[in-house]
Amino acid sequence: MKLNYKRTILVGFAFFLISAFWQAYDTIVPLILTNKFEMEQVWSGVIMSLDNVFAVFLLPVFGTLSDKTSTKFGKRTPFIFFGTILAAIFLSLLGFISNLVLFVIILLLSLLSMATFRSPAVALMPDVTLKPLRSKGNAIINLMGTAGGMLVLGLSMVFGTNEKGKTDFSVYLISVSLLMLGALVVFLVTVKEPLWAKEADEAGALLEKDGKVTDEPKAQGKLTKSEMTSLILILASVALWYIGYNAVTSKYSVYATEVLEVPYNTTLLLAQAAAIISYIPVGIVASKIGRKKTILAGVTMLTVAFAAASFIKAGTPAPVMYVLFALAGIGWATINVNSFPMVVELAKHGDVGKYTGFYYTASMSAQIVTPILSGLLITLIGWEIFFPYAAIFAGLAFVTMFFVKHGDAKPEAQGALEALAGGDDD
Repeated sequence: MKLNYKRTILVGFAFFLISAFWQAYDTIVPLILTNKFEMEQVWSGVIMSLDNVFAVFLLPVFGTLSDKTSTKFGKRTPFIFFGTILAAIFLSLLGFISNLVLFVIILLLSLLSMATFRSPAVALMPDVTLKPLRSKGNAIINLMGTAGGMLVLGLSMVFGTNEKGKTDFSVYLISVSLLMLGALVVFLVTVKEPLWAKEADEAGALLEKDGKVTDEPKAQGKLTKSEMTSLILILASVALWYIGYNAVTSKYSVYATEVLEVPYNTTLLLAQAAAIISYIPVGIVASKIGRKKTILAGVTMLTVAFAAASFIKAGTPAPVMYVLFALAGIGWATINVNSFPMVVELAKHGDVGKYTGFYYTASMSAQIVTPILSGLLITLIGWEIFFPYAAIFAGLAFVTMFFVKHGDAKPEAQGALEALAGGDDD
């Protein structure tokens, strides 16, 4: 049994365009709010949390809805098609608006568009991938997402978005929108969702029959008390590390330009590069030692990186910053590759979209709280709380993940069903 890398990469174009959107959103919207509309950090944090308010309520809804959808194009593809087009249009409009009320309205429409297809897009990988291969599959998906984020960071360098006091980001946002639409075209032309999902189901059924992979819990069954406890602990861990991580990503562009007085693009690009190099090795490691142990190692790296970054200040040698951000990137990659597969490992057959919604409810709930809370603390205490705040919550995630008992797949069975599970496409 081996992963079909070609198919997984093509499926990953959906996550590529999602990550392109959020990279632009997380770095540019805070700059527009503070530079153009002159908002304080706490109110900027409120605006930055709106996407997560939408997500908490809508991602489980659209994930479940896509589970129940049946079209000739598949369950997930229609959501990806319409959601991407609308999100790209609204994102491109943000750079042209000078009225705050209208800006917030268009921003809400772009976030609503993203919410309609995020869960369906992420659920597509488990749909077409056998359970023991999902950590490796998620590594490729995250690699594609990181590639999208890196391209957007590259565009930000081309268009000089890190210039202090800059307020015009219109051409940059149009470029990101076109990148999203280009990725959508590749996805639509190459991905054969109904066929690939059917083949994965057939291969999975044969593996279950041979005893080489089993559902946890059994299909059509309910979670046991122990499994429910593990699910809750996994989701709590997801919330905690997102509280720490998103506090950094949602405000680092402002922190870098105002406090460190350095371009934010370079350090973020290095973190992305470190992540993209580590995704595939992390997936392989998880298949050998288990997802939980791999995640604990990633949380440790993230906590150490944020704790050490607390001592960074203006004038700190660049290599020190680069090493810490690279460590954070590797740690985050290690977490992301394995946490989502642990959640959907507990899903019953046909409920992958629903459990994808659970995963995003946890992550987005955290991201509602953290921009506001971190923004309030920065306003009251100052920027010196920025990285310690992130380190504390990342450390708490280690504690909750330590007690998880379910969500790891069986060791990979070798040799069986390679044609269906991972053979090359004609």
